[in-house]
Amino acid sequence: MTSQWTTSLSPAMLAAMALLLGATVGLCVMNWWRRRTRAAALMETLRLVVVVLIMVTLAQPERVDREPVTEEPEIVVLHDASDSMSTRDLVMAGSNVISRGQWLDEALGTNFWEPLEQQARVSVEAFARPGEGTNAASLAGTDLNQTLDSVLERPNPPKAVLLLTDGDWNTGASPLEAAGRLRARQVPVFGVMVGRESPLPDLVLEPVTAPSYGLLGEQIALPFRVRSFLPREVRTTVALGGAGVATVRKEIVLPPYGQVQDSVLWMPKAVGEYLFQLSLPVQPDEYLDNNNERSFRIAIRTEKLRVLVIDSFPRWEYRYLRNALERDPGVEVNCLLFHPGMGPGQGRSYIDAFPASREGLAQYDVVFLGDVGIGDGELTEEQFTLLRGLVEQQGSGLVFLPGRRGRLASVLNSPLAELLPVHLDASNFGGMTSPLENPVLLTLPGRAHFLTRLSGSEARNASIWKGLPGFYWCAAVERAKPGAEVLAVHPSIRNAYGRMPLLAIRPFGQGEVLFLGIDAAWRWRRGVEDKYHYRFWGQVVRWMAHKRHMAEGEGLRLTFSPEQPKAGDQIFFQATVLDLLDWKESETLSAQIDSPSGQTERLELNPVQGGWGVYQGGFQASEGGAYRLALDGSRPGRRLETTLVVDAPIVEKLGQPANGGILREMAELTRGRNGAIEDLDQIVRQIALLPEATPAERRFRLWSNPWWGGAILGLLAIYWTARKAAGMI
Repeated sequence: MTSQWTTSLSPAMLAAMALLLGATVGLCVMNWWRRRTRAAALMETLRLVVVVLIMVTLAQPERVDREPVTEEPEIVVLHDASDSMSTRDLVMAGSNVISRGQWLDEALGTNFWEPLEQQARVSVEAFARPGEGTNAASLAGTDLNQTLDSVLERPNPPKAVLLLTDGDWNTGASPLEAAGRLRARQVPVFGVMVGRESPLPDLVLEPVTAPSYGLLGEQIALPFRVRSFLPREVRTTVALGGAGVATVRKEIVLPPYGQVQDSVLWMPKAVGEYLFQLSLPVQPDEYLDNNNERSFRIAIRTEKLRVLVIDSFPRWEYRYLRNALERDPGVEVNCLLFHPGMGPGQGRSYIDAFPASREGLAQYDVVFLGDVGIGDGELTEEQFTLLRGLVEQQGSGLVFLPGRRGRLASVLNSPLAELLPVHLDASNFGGMTSPLENPVLLTLPGRAHFLTRLSGSEARNASIWKGLPGFYWCAAVERAKPGAEVLAVHPSIRNAYGRMPLLAIRPFGQGEVLFLGIDAAWRWRRGVEDKYHYRFWGQVVRWMAHKRHMAEGEGLRLTFSPEQPKAGDQIFFQATVLDLLDWKESETLSAQIDSPSGQTERLELNPVQGGWGVYQGGFQASEGGAYRLALDGSRPGRRLETTLVVDAPIVEKLGQPANGGILREMAELTRGRNGAIEDLDQIVRQIALLPEATPAERRFRLWSNPWWGGAILGLLAIYWTARKAAGMI
């Protein structure tokens, strides 16, 4: 290592400093001559030293240390080994389509870096290989930022980095951060994009999001989405099949470069767990045939949903709703009808009074609250409190069905006020009547929601709703509450908040709340009998009761969220004691969670205040697979075992276009170059033309060193203090 001192002095500056130094010396001698004392000599000497130090500072002296390059320069070749390299999108000679990884293997087999070995040591390394650098708490992925940072951790920075990848970074920080650090160390990045930036002509069947369970004899809608990268319209068929299941087909029409989102309807015939395959045929002009099929599981069980319908007068809406629920084989209905001045209704499925305790009310999965309120021989505030607890803690559903009596007004000052999905118009609780028939207008979310799906086809569903008989009366609504989802609105009435909501849903606590602001759903039977009316109310009951029937054991019921968890999610679950008469608040509940890898976790569930026998807990799903969840109570008769399947999300997605943009940005930032696979040889030649590495320099800037400035400042302080002490002004 060699060292030398340098300054920024010019001849003119040197002359000026010489004149200033001479004048300072003359002034110091003259001041000493006037006093000719020892103290004066010391003061003037100190003055001269300070001036000299300031002059030295203005000259900006620096010590330059140069360390010559003694080691052989290194060129690092990094090639992508992640799962995304399995994407087949490289069209070779003869229209042969190969995967990115296959091309990369062939390129590595040719030792394309041999021209670089004549002037540098070449290190060829793979990155993002599946299983490397991962553990149970982190998912495999491509971290380009960390890969490039590892290059800087070497004892000496390399001469250049050659990166062969599709640019699909899905974990870690942006690679541009590491590229900035490489630029600071004068390490250029050369990128070769392996893959296409535009998709190949193809049809892609997206992963299916299916419910975790279904009920025997109940039609299940299985949603799907198909994307087309073909330049033509495609008429095809989506087929749903599996072992022991009759194949169900759904015809779809895909526009050029468009997508279709729809669902296949399936009716389970037997209890059990089913493995399904959803598929669509491969088109003649498709390049890829490995993304036209998806598999998923659904468990089929038998359940009887308990429903309570509460109303005042036996209006048409109430009568047809009661008939629809009574004729539903999967529903057991009870009705409480308040005849003003006549007493409660009597007959089959009627009850004489509102359940008097939590135990009696907790059996119901869904409660319909019609044109009733507090007082006048109907319900009480305590009963409204029980209804709130049923929804909030037990996870039951509550349906508001207002009527022309306007009894819903009493809800606004009751414990149920917070549950309403909408703000009512306080000036008109009696609602609005129109002489003209008004159709229900679905919103954009309502067109695809399960509750309003009267047909498996979205286009057909919209046509059905347009043709349904309309309504003449509706509740006066101001606007939807925050967090509510409006599924249908009035076709003509607007206010400052937009169209007036008619059908709105909103989660509350563990349950769901629905508001239907019309009393004419029964008119949907016109010309089609019970086809749409029964289906709508059947879907409402099953959607609102879904959470309460995820898993059930001996004396316990379990719900969990999210229903279809993925690895890395925090899973929250709630256990509810079924027999509240036999339950005490002092009871405890514990859970044992066995992960797919065999690890066991035990935890105590936290009781929820309110006296509903509810306990809550949760755990982190660190890996994908089947988790075994076992709940045990502190007393006999409380036990539940279930299996929770956690999906391992595919971080490395197949079929994604190559991300050439990130490679171009890194090459530009580090003064390298970027290209496609056809440019590999040219990029190698350009790396070979890079100049030899220059000796590393380290500069010590004395003039900007804080200790140097502090020394000058200290001498000045001593000088002025000494002058004052000596009486020199």
